[in-house]
Amino acid sequence: MTDFSRMGAAVIGTGFIGAVHIGALRRLGVRVEGVLGSSPERGAAGAAALSVGKAYATLEDLLADPKVDLVHVTSPNHAHYQQVKAILAAGKHVICEKPLAMTSGESAEMVELARASGKIAAVCYNIRFYPLNHHAHGMVKAGALGDIRLVTGHYHQDWLAKPGDWNWRLESDQGGALRSVGDIGTHWVDLVSFVTGQKVVAVFADLTTFIKERQKPVGPVATFSAASGETQTRRIETDDAAMIMLRFEGGAKGVMTTSQISIGRKNSLQWDMAGSAASAAWDSETPDHLFIGHRDAPNQILQRDPGMMNATGAAAAALPGGHVEGFADSFRALFQQVYADAATGARAATSTYASFEDGHHEMRFCDAVLRSAAEARWVEV
Repeated sequence: MTDFSRMGAAVIGTGFIGAVHIGALRRLGVRVEGVLGSSPERGAAGAAALSVGKAYATLEDLLADPKVDLVHVTSPNHAHYQQVKAILAAGKHVICEKPLAMTSGESAEMVELARASGKIAAVCYNIRFYPLNHHAHGMVKAGALGDIRLVTGHYHQDWLAKPGDWNWRLESDQGGALRSVGDIGTHWVDLVSFVTGQKVVAVFADLTTFIKERQKPVGPVATFSAASGETQTRRIETDDAAMIMLRFEGGAKGVMTTSQISIGRKNSLQWDMAGSAASAAWDSETPDHLFIGHRDAPNQILQRDPGMMNATGAAAAALPGGHVEGFADSFRALFQQVYADAATGARAATSTYASFEDGHHEMRFCDAVLRSAAEARWVEV
């Protein structure tokens, strides 16, 4: 077992997801040496709120700290490229939030830099690490579903359903040209690619911006928080929702929808896979249950229980059956693998976290979605 207390981390970003990273690190026993905010003032306030002892004034100060072995990048999307380049150049391991970059050109360079550095470089696609997604991955690998034929599902939220809802992701210069697809759709695509073992190779996409003008607050607004006070009207170009047909490299076909304006859907990711021998389905809002469908026998609901799961699924579980593992637990499981690999200096053959290569593929997927929507045709990834 790795002694995680011997390893030090720093987190860039003190918002919602940065706090989630810090909580998971503490559960593993990793030392959180400090945080870096968008300004020294916000960094200091974030460190105090999160009970972290140090707020770095600059990225250079963070990278100069010899106690930091691995840096977590939870900053807005536009900052990932430059920050990751600096982290790798400083000889430190890195976990970067998705999407990996703003463009596939940037992500391609990041892949090469990570490869040349010899450091562990992971993308934080945490949803893989709900244990039943690992179990389903093991089922597909063992042939329990047969040949995967059809993959359907969605990722729907409602936190941007009103004209007064605001977040930096709404602006393309901060979050990228795609919003619902780039922010949550890439999670869905990465997850089903992991479970099926098949990458998406072509898309036919339709993007829609339902709320074309929004009210931007003059001051900052945290993710999933309501805006208030003085506002300014802003024209919106990024997608509120998307419908995308998919072709997978192994011959499977699929369709997905993404939405950040589906009222009542707080954080609903669902996938359904039809194979030639059986089917399976999973819902992020009931994460401890996996549907397994049969033609000539009763259907099943597998409740997450390490004693009843295959080896792949059981390895991702930390609690006994009946003790629900949720969102925060998925980060703990992901980080446990990454830090174990960082301790040895190499990715283990059994590691299942998303690599920079995986993150680059999602950027190429986003390129294809944009082109397909603009040209109303199938586009290869």
